[in-house]
Amino acid sequence: MSRTAKRIMRSMSFLVMAGVLAPAASQSAPNRLGVAPSAQSQDFVANKQQFQLHSLLTEQRHPRSVDLSTRIDADTADGLASLLAVDEDIALALQGVADDPARLATLEAASREITRALREGHRLYFYGTGSTGRLAETIESGLWRPFWQRTARSPVMAKIEARYRGLSERVRGEITGGDRALIASLEGFEDIPEIGRLQLQDNDIRPGDLVFAVTEGGETSAVIGTALAAADQAGADARRTWFVYNNPDAVLRPFERSRRVLDDPRITKIPLPTGPQAITGSTRMQATTTSLYVLGVVLEDATRALLRDVLSPGELASLGFNDAGIGDRLRGFATLQQTAAAAAPKLAAWTDREARSYANGRRATYLATRALMPVFVDVTERAPTFRLGPLDPVNATERRSWIQVWTPATDGAQAWQALLHRPFHGLDKALYLPPFEHGIHDPYLREAALRGLANAGDEQQALYDLSYSPANMQRNAPAAGDSGALILLGDEPHAQANSRWLDAAAAAGAELVLVSVSARPLAPDVLRDLDALPRDVPVIAVTVPQRDAFELNQTIVLKMLLNAHSTGVMAKRGRVVGNTMTSVQPGNLKLIGRATWLILSHVNAVLETPAWRAAHGITAPLTYAEANAVLFDAIEQRRNVAGAAGLPEVELSVVATLEALKRGAPVDWTAAATRLRADGLNRYLAGYAAP
Repeated sequence: MSRTAKRIMRSMSFLVMAGVLAPAASQSAPNRLGVAPSAQSQDFVANKQQFQLHSLLTEQRHPRSVDLSTRIDADTADGLASLLAVDEDIALALQGVADDPARLATLEAASREITRALREGHRLYFYGTGSTGRLAETIESGLWRPFWQRTARSPVMAKIEARYRGLSERVRGEITGGDRALIASLEGFEDIPEIGRLQLQDNDIRPGDLVFAVTEGGETSAVIGTALAAADQAGADARRTWFVYNNPDAVLRPFERSRRVLDDPRITKIPLPTGPQAITGSTRMQATTTSLYVLGVVLEDATRALLRDVLSPGELASLGFNDAGIGDRLRGFATLQQTAAAAAPKLAAWTDREARSYANGRRATYLATRALMPVFVDVTERAPTFRLGPLDPVNATERRSWIQVWTPATDGAQAWQALLHRPFHGLDKALYLPPFEHGIHDPYLREAALRGLANAGDEQQALYDLSYSPANMQRNAPAAGDSGALILLGDEPHAQANSRWLDAAAAAGAELVLVSVSARPLAPDVLRDLDALPRDVPVIAVTVPQRDAFELNQTIVLKMLLNAHSTGVMAKRGRVVGNTMTSVQPGNLKLIGRATWLILSHVNAVLETPAWRAAHGITAPLTYAEANAVLFDAIEQRRNVAGAAGLPEVELSVVATLEALKRGAPVDWTAAATRLRADGLNRYLAGYAAP
């Protein structure tokens, strides 16, 4: 655990006593807000304590980015630097793993078991929900399959195939809800343990296969369901099921579902706690970066050991393998973090351009080939984090998404193949519908799961077209004032399609940028093409010093840059307050808990300020039950109150609650919506800040 994480854990008990962290089960004092808790709110407070997760380390505020929204508004490069500096926690955590013989031995054992399983003809199954689900699919479709496509062009492929036929098909990455959930999480699925077992069955995972169940928080029900189902399938063999998570065991033990895994001897645990996230609770950042890097290193190490059976040292080197062990690779993350952090000043120009496009009502288009998976993941994760519309389907009557991701392809089906490097996999209703209808006893979860299942089948593939094609150019070509980014990864050749897209976007008046993350400097022909364009194109070219077979190092650096950039854009657009994601959409139980906690913490922080006390005296802290009642009322009121549509529930609740406490009167949603639209939450809260 990092020093920052330990310090925050020690402070939490004090915060509970001070009323800033109210206990989860606190009941409301007399109804001073005039909000009667709905049946769903009463059920959540009384019966869903297992989803009230604000005690987790990954849900705490990080001190290095606590004033992000203010810093980035004043100086974009400074704000980005604060975001990228938090990744130093990952380097410290991985250094700690490398220096701990017991923890390092666990990773080395995982590598040996992967080698053994692949040698014996078994498969590897990586499973996660939301961000870790996209991590799982990145391992398969962003690292493993691209490696084998590159290797297929090498003369050594014949030797490998002769010994290990079909090796490239032996890794499967799956997200809760199937491939449609890559676009946007399907409501309710992550709260159901049963879906983990069903997807294990759906993917034909057998007792000899290895299962890696990955959850940032360590408490995700669907991932826990996967781990327990895999353990049941394998019996007492603890070499078969691995549980990867980013919180210390001590903070997970209050949660019954987490204890079931932690105490199960059939499951091998890989704890990777790094502490709070740069954006509070946004585990798409440091938590997922940590797990992706560690699992990528372990998989690459195991693959090198396997291929030693058939290849010489020189042939292994030709594929990008080197002699660095797992410990050396973990220590090497510090260099990757420093490489990414050094790019903050250049990154700022892109962040400013994209934020300016959105401020002017324009959009952004990203074009990527080798970088398609990390770009796609970053873009799709913006929607739930910052309450953006997900990618638009082809049948949309109006464009809601601020952004689109394209890859050179003739049509949507070919673009999906370019992303996944395999056929699209949706959920078959015949398998999932009966257990959902008859096996989910909680009525709210059952209703949400059935809604999600209706949008999870194979037919969903045809609704989303990621192709840079004539049809998409006719529908949604970049236009004047739009932002456009060409993203290059690794040593990919300069394609004619890239040049055509740059020419067309520039001619239309889009503001362009080129981002390259590679082990080599940018190719001269790329620079010549940029020089030929009618206006300057900023170039963010990052050279990663260490080359590796899976291009993991380059992928991780690109991920850190994209995470910082997209978060910076949203912070500049007011979608971040301090370092909290107050625009979060409470679409599942975990996010309802997070939204409640954000309301509670922002309101109580104001009530403790000298400015509030000078004007209104000492006010009793908001309780968890009050905050949750207000949240559920806000969800309903956004549909009915004039001016409230489109406003984030958390922000609307914070303003409504403080205004009600200020006036000693019931919540007035119309007045709160008017105030929030006029000021925005950052400016509203700034009125209570110390001078």
